[in-house]
Amino acid sequence: MIILVINCGSSSIKYQLLDMKNEEVYDLMAKGLVEKIGLPDSSLTHKPTGKTPVTISAAIPDHKVGMKLVMDALIDPEHGVLKSFEDIEAVGHRVVQGADFFSGSALVNDDVIKKIEICSDFAPLHNPSNLLGIHAVSQVLPKVPQVVVFDTAFHQTMLPYAYMYALPWEYYEKYRIRRYGAHGTSHEYVSRRGAKLAGLDIENSKIITCHLGNGSSITAIKDGKCVDTTMGFTPLEGMIMGTRCGNIDASIVPYIMKKENLTPDQMTEIMNKKSGFLGLSGKSSDLRDMNAAALEGDKRAKIVLKKLTYDTIKNVGGFVAELNGVDLIVFTAGIGENNARLRRRICENLSYLGVKLDEEANVNASGGGETIISAPDSSIKVAMIPTNEELAIARDTMRLVCETED
Repeated sequence: MIILVINCGSSSIKYQLLDMKNEEVYDLMAKGLVEKIGLPDSSLTHKPTGKTPVTISAAIPDHKVGMKLVMDALIDPEHGVLKSFEDIEAVGHRVVQGADFFSGSALVNDDVIKKIEICSDFAPLHNPSNLLGIHAVSQVLPKVPQVVVFDTAFHQTMLPYAYMYALPWEYYEKYRIRRYGAHGTSHEYVSRRGAKLAGLDIENSKIITCHLGNGSSITAIKDGKCVDTTMGFTPLEGMIMGTRCGNIDASIVPYIMKKENLTPDQMTEIMNKKSGFLGLSGKSSDLRDMNAAALEGDKRAKIVLKKLTYDTIKNVGGFVAELNGVDLIVFTAGIGENNARLRRRICENLSYLGVKLDEEANVNASGGGETIISAPDSSIKVAMIPTNEELAIARDTMRLVCETED
């Protein structure tokens, strides 16, 4: 079954085209990344299997334009891998927020789309982008089944004391205000891959996964199930991110609104799109730009880097206490997979737990495959596991479509 997997992030579109023989056997036909959407240096990197990769620099102001570039690349006469869109048998989408409507993946229909739209209020940077991908595919492939895999589904095992806010109960009943988390597909995938790599029984394990990218979250996983995570009602809660502020004193919101005469929508845009790396640095939402600026002595860029390190250390430490110990810490996603210096600085502050890093393994791991980066005598294993949300999505897509056909 040829499956196109689309993963729309807040500033990116990752995609893979896979020929799935079964859940474990598959051929990767092509993959690619549209990155820096909305920034001046946006681009598409398309990597067709067996052909020369191509990078297309273009103005990509939004996800709609990005999706058109992706679809065109797949059937391009030179670097495409399909004769026509009709070769695609199913499409799987990552959707960030499914609230408590969904505890698992679902086939796309009008009711599912309506619920995703309702949840857009909880994930304003993501769900609208996810819906753009769904609608774009519907126009090109109207008869092809589509499946949505929710970031929030993995976190549905959190207990009420972990997901409830100390607000009047009526707001939970009326407006579904509670913590939902995000990046669940990634956290579940890398925890299972990490456990296998580290020789752990996932059903009897304590794992902390650090998904560090333009959007970042950390999750505490016990016996393969999520018990807590840093993101909350929306992906705004938690750590500093590319354009999101993460945790702030709630009183700051009405204070700034009064001082600046802002509407709720304007304040929401500031917290989601103008804060984080971008807001603190005044330069960029991309950590690679922060690294370059810091090397040139930019003080605000240095604060961004230190704050990301600080937020990670603080949350990992809290989850160690919550789990009453940890067997494995996993780094993943764009920053977690590629920034050896950040991994080192975080692990240095976990030395009190007996964490010891293998410096050579850590440096060599960046941009590579699954790697244990802790030293042999480290009391806790540390791994770098490249996330593959697309494969996890393809597996769910194949399963649901096959069940429907049966």
